[in-house]
Amino acid sequence: MPDPKIQEPDDIILKVTATAICGSDLHLYRGKIPNTEEGDIFGHEFMGIVEDTGANVTAVNKGDRVVIPFVIACGSCFFCSLNLHSACETTNTGRGAILNKKQIPPGAALFGFSHLYGGIPGGQAEYVRVPKANIGPFKIPEGLDDEKVLFLSDILPTGYQAVVNAGVTTGSTLVIYGAGPVGLMAAACARLLGATQIFMVDHHQYRLDFAAKTYGVIPVNFDEVDDPAEAIIEHTAGHRGVDAVIDAVGFEAKGSKIETVLTNLKMEGSSGAALRQCIAAVRRGGIISVPGVYAGFIHGFLFGDIFEKGLAIRTGQTHVQAHLPNLIEHILRGELHPDIIISHRLSLEEAADGYRIFDKKEDDCRKVILRP
Repeated sequence: MPDPKIQEPDDIILKVTATAICGSDLHLYRGKIPNTEEGDIFGHEFMGIVEDTGANVTAVNKGDRVVIPFVIACGSCFFCSLNLHSACETTNTGRGAILNKKQIPPGAALFGFSHLYGGIPGGQAEYVRVPKANIGPFKIPEGLDDEKVLFLSDILPTGYQAVVNAGVTTGSTLVIYGAGPVGLMAAACARLLGATQIFMVDHHQYRLDFAAKTYGVIPVNFDEVDDPAEAIIEHTAGHRGVDAVIDAVGFEAKGSKIETVLTNLKMEGSSGAALRQCIAAVRRGGIISVPGVYAGFIHGFLFGDIFEKGLAIRTGQTHVQAHLPNLIEHILRGELHPDIIISHRLSLEEAADGYRIFDKKEDDCRKVILRP
């Protein structure tokens, strides 16, 4: 691909020093996201050195070391003024993924994703054009290795927002569905905010073992336990369920054979397997927090159970820019160690191997980072 160039006066060109493969990249890799086109550059977790700046860039200078939020926000629209950066009304030239859209503008553009979200070239590259550079790039203090801060681009603030949305405080009980990178970051942040009992559900035993050792979660392997929610409820006070649940799986959750057929026939947009488990496991008056990506309609949503239990549901893309100042302080104080989940370090030229390893869960893969 040709090197990117400054297109707008508030652009920068970034020389990438580290990038990563995210679970959301696997949705693209598997062909599950519409409007992904040949020649698109993937990657929304990346950081590097500012190589060039547009005439109107004042927030960063050439030579600055920065991490880039995966959400592209203008900083001045209605939603940005509310610190809801992923809802930015001005940066996405695509239509977004809402089916019943009406006249509502799409949410923010995202790096390295489908043209539904602007088709902005991503960071699995040597150089990247970063638009809205007075709002996005976040300067990194000296002395912090790339690996310690790279995940500020997505999975750390995504896990943190999921935990905040779940209302986790000192003494909270919690279930996290999915032991992938976001689930692991959610476990780390839940411990940080005082959760005392954390269950984690997955079917890759090596990921569960890592989470148990690193974050003290109670592992539940759904290949061995027919109904994880029922098993979890048995270990909660009064068999009430947990205070909150986090769905860090999303629309590719392993569902029933019927759901698989419906999805393949495009009669269903997402598997509802993980959400049904969340609805079942949480106590009355509890919270379901969903950082996992969903699209379209879902079979067997059980909204009646949500109403009968009086549940709250909080979802959405991460407002990365709002969380970075707080999270960098936790890293500097040694309270968060996001780099601990890295299992594979590859060159950018080995990216195809990295995708295969991550997709197939080969070699006990938890997280792949790439260096140009």
